[in-house]
Amino acid sequence: MEQTFMKERKVLPLVLSMSLPMVVSMAVNSLYNIVDSYFVAKLSENAMTALALVYPVQNLINAIAIGFGVGINATVAFYLGAKEQEKANQAAVQGILLNFLHGVILTVLSIAVMPFFLKSFSPEEEVLHMALVYSNRAFLFSVIIMLGLAYEKIFQAVGSMKFTMLSMIGGFITNIVLDPLLIFGIGFFPQLGIAGAAYATGIGQCVTLFLYLLCYKIRPIPVKIERSYLRMDKAMSVKLYSIGIPAILNMALSSVLISVLNGILAAFSEKYVLVLGVYYKLQTFIYLTANGIIQGIRPLIGYNYGAEEYGRVEKIYQTTLRLTMGVMFIGSILSWAIPERLIGLFTSNMETIQIGVNALHIISLGFIVSAVSVSCCGALEGLGKGRLSLYISLARYVVVIIPAAFLFSRFAGADGVWYAFCFSEFVSAGAAYFIYKTFFLKRE
Repeated sequence: MEQTFMKERKVLPLVLSMSLPMVVSMAVNSLYNIVDSYFVAKLSENAMTALALVYPVQNLINAIAIGFGVGINATVAFYLGAKEQEKANQAAVQGILLNFLHGVILTVLSIAVMPFFLKSFSPEEEVLHMALVYSNRAFLFSVIIMLGLAYEKIFQAVGSMKFTMLSMIGGFITNIVLDPLLIFGIGFFPQLGIAGAAYATGIGQCVTLFLYLLCYKIRPIPVKIERSYLRMDKAMSVKLYSIGIPAILNMALSSVLISVLNGILAAFSEKYVLVLGVYYKLQTFIYLTANGIIQGIRPLIGYNYGAEEYGRVEKIYQTTLRLTMGVMFIGSILSWAIPERLIGLFTSNMETIQIGVNALHIISLGFIVSAVSVSCCGALEGLGKGRLSLYISLARYVVVIIPAAFLFSRFAGADGVWYAFCFSEFVSAGAAYFIYKTFFLKRE
């Protein structure tokens, strides 16, 4: 149960051993939405548009779960590195409790606001109805999502990446099996349409949480999750939220961005809204694969920073940057080699496919350079500097891209929105590298 391997093994093999299971896990996690979308697309293009409209709120819920989980992860890893076992245990248990409360609040709020939110983006009654049918069922599982991701980050913090991978794969397999059965009513299963996609995803998430609990019971990890640590500690809550809130905002900003871009694109055609939704399904697969590497190195950076191994922290960062650039390079190649097939997974309308191909070509020009922002954000979160990480995300998702999208769309139409993605990545990468290096030279 000793974690000293995090500061003793060679950096590249260590990063790979921690990151590869998370790459698989994150790739699998991204497939939840892709698989749902693939089967829902068989129903109609309106059904796909409904999913695209729900996605920002769905993404916001995941952002809160994952973002606060990052706070749990960094705090637990830091205390383990500093040899403060009791505080590591307290951080884990208090984090689980707080994420449970987040889930309860989000279930109520998200279901309440969806009718008003959806009417802002589409006048189509069928689209609105399908979006509500899906969201009202999907959001019932918010508590399960919160608890599952809290356990995920705790397992990652102690280096148990394989258990995380297996738990997520178990949930995904459940989802992919249930999707066609519940959507189309195969065999003795009821035909639930788009509601079936929501139930399949929710049941898959329940399976993932069950597997985490089972893994913990069978093979306890170096952090104890016990009732004795349930007492709320103000200082610990402040530490968890000081890292978690910036991480939540980092991820939630993409929901704000999607909503704003949907508003801009809707003025041209709902087909552009659908294409943006499809793009986010596809880019999630690429970026979550890169983020799998980040998930793997966060505890390594947190542990070594807590142990004052600063040179090792920098080596881990440089290795991470090269690996994420490799992932984004592959994403760029796919966007140019098989764009018709990728977009064609979600629609058979040739006009929509052509719009999507053009969007992929333009946006993918910024993929490789975006690895700088992704790596810097992950490293800063691992160091417990969530506020600095937030500044980078604000540049990527708000400060640069939104004004650029408004401006470029005036001159290049809907294509201007796609060019804004690329422009934003180049500007944000420069800002990210400056912020990371400035902090690390100071080592506050």
